[in-house]
Amino acid sequence: MNVRSNSVLQRSTASLVLATVAMAIACTPGPAGATGNAARGQTLYKGCADCHSIDTNDVGPMHKGVVGRKAGSVPGYDYSPDLKNSGIVWTEDNLDKWLTGPQAMVPETKMFFDVPDAQDRADIIAFLKEKAR
Repeated sequence: MNVRSNSVLQRSTASLVLATVAMAIACTPGPAGATGNAARGQTLYKGCADCHSIDTNDVGPMHKGVVGRKAGSVPGYDYSPDLKNSGIVWTEDNLDKWLTGPQAMVPETKMFFDVPDAQDRADIIAFLKEKAR
């Protein structure tokens, strides 16, 4: 093999490796290993509506703008002191942990409802990201 052929082969191999890495990153699922479906999350969110709404405080605080918001910071809602002082920011990962078991994350929280299925959690989080801005 001559120098020119070897150089072309090295560039082709490098391109193939970069393409493989890029595809792996693009296909990496979100929280708990699941990729969320916002439309399905909207349907599942109806179960959350017993206590929450997107735009107004109810039994639980409103969810408008929840992704990226500091926990315990919605004006006009009476949070438990532990949640208010938790320092948690509602990232996708933290929302996933929270929905897995809120009492495990903040023992003295008012929220007691959990979502045991990883796909359901991912779908709800996708809905909140998309619709609750």
